[in-house]
Amino acid sequence: MWRILRWLGLVAAVLVAIPVVLTPVYVFVDPVSVPMLERYLTGRPVDREWREIGDISDRLKAAVILSEDGQFCRHWGVDLGALREEVQNFLDGEEARGASTIAMQVARNLFLWNGQSPVRKALEVPLALYIDLVLPKRRIMEIYLNIAEWGPEGQFGVAAGARRAFGIVPQDLDWRTATLLVTALPNPLLRQPGRPSAGMVRIAGIIQERVAQYGERANCVGEGGRLAL
Repeated sequence: MWRILRWLGLVAAVLVAIPVVLTPVYVFVDPVSVPMLERYLTGRPVDREWREIGDISDRLKAAVILSEDGQFCRHWGVDLGALREEVQNFLDGEEARGASTIAMQVARNLFLWNGQSPVRKALEVPLALYIDLVLPKRRIMEIYLNIAEWGPEGQFGVAAGARRAFGIVPQDLDWRTATLLVTALPNPLLRQPGRPSAGMVRIAGIIQERVAQYGERANCVGEGGRLAL
């Protein structure tokens, strides 16, 4: 029994050490996500071309924040209000509505697994707090935009997503293409921004309205603390 416990302790220590060690490295090194690694290991294609945050449209950055995590520039990796509501929904047996911040999504993509799980959600919280402590907001956003899955055939990152959907580079996104790309993020396997449904067009319009009203909330990822919208 003690031998088993020692092995379990060693495994737990290694699993904890991986994000603790790698997160500071990712200040300088461009990471590969767990879903990308899974595709590499199973022989499936991966299409990812890293783009620095300055080479990505400010419209897309603002649209992502106002759609995925409106308090991104204000919290420390976790939106405590949204998380409390999500926990209460779970305790009440209600369907989860999602409380993942961008930092939590980065934590999941870099160190955890996909699929709904209270255990995974619980692990995301300390990882997101640590990521937000170690990495600047602009770097967190840069990593997110380059590891998010953006297409059904292994397209990862906004460069691959924009090329597949519209045949353009990510700095050339106008409001229509930027907001339509964002609508694909919840389910990139089914949602095709290049051939949007009426619902996607409607959601894209709502996102653009949010950016017009609250765009300054995304300024922390802009050059010099401002976005050119």
